Amino acid sequence: LVHAPEFTLRSNGNVGIGTKTPDMKLTVNGKIHAKEVKIDLAVPAPDYVFKSEYKLRSIEEVESFIKEHSHLPEIPSAKEFAENGVMQAEMDMNLLKKIEELTLYTIAQEKEIKKEKAENEKQNSKIDKQQKEIDELKALVQKLLKDKN
Repeated sequence: LVHAPEFTLRSNGNVGIGTKTPDMKLTVNGKIHAKEVKIDLAVPAPDYVFKSEYKLRSIEEVESFIKEHSHLPEIPSAKEFAENGVMQAEMDMNLLKKIEELTLYTIAQEKEIKKEKAENEKQNSKIDKQQKEIDELKALVQKLLKDKN
């Protein structure tokens, strides 16, 4: 056991900086400055979200969950963050999963918008055709009334 006021090395190999009780291989009680941090993933990347068998929750299900729990499904609540901290790799993958799900929702919305736009264009074309027929009928009625007088 090595201990200095700002550094602790435990017999189990845990190192503490700014703490006497490191609970992981490196425990830092303070800010960390680094140019880059590499995290080896212990959790799978969520590309499975794009597989056809993935069950994407409906927007209504997500809305209902948010109303009931005040946070996103599969994302810890603020209380859980405060109590447990954040496991960065796991959180990054959860956030990536939510981004991928949002992408699927956006694609579905875009398809729906295009479908509605095509239906509107078809309806507008029909209305334009009907308006043209009405105008022709008005002109014919006016001509008939004029010829009658």
